[in-house]
Amino acid sequence: MSEKKFTGKHALMVFVGAFGIIIAVNLALAYNAVATFPGLEVKNSYVASQEFNAKKAEQEALGWSVDARAKGGLLILAITDSEGKPVQVSALDAVLGRATHVKDDMRPDFQFDGTAYVAREELQPGNWNIRMKATALDGSQFEQRVVLRVQKG
Repeated sequence: MSEKKFTGKHALMVFVGAFGIIIAVNLALAYNAVATFPGLEVKNSYVASQEFNAKKAEQEALGWSVDARAKGGLLILAITDSEGKPVQVSALDAVLGRATHVKDDMRPDFQFDGTAYVAREELQPGNWNIRMKATALDGSQFEQRVVLRVQKG
């Protein structure tokens, strides 16, 4: 019976195979990272940085706080002023989605019920974000990302 020798060709095949697997996995991961990235937050970060302090001061002057919860098939977004009273806005634009991808993003149809903004949404358990933009009755702009954790059951 003849012994098989480990030759240079065998070593080359092992190295090419191992590095081929590493490169293929890296390409697959890089593709998935780019494919699931939701995109830019702002078109020009320099311009956004120049406007940041003015927007922050305008927003803080409102004294609003925002709380979100999901309960019984309802998504409730409560905006309150510095005295804890409900705030009604002239315009509300909100995008509800997961923190990690935009696949589940939706725009809930919020209606003001006198105390909070309510929308009918059945949410799966996990972490959600509400990226909201509201316009106060005096025209002031308010933007906030509200974290919402939905529990099972």
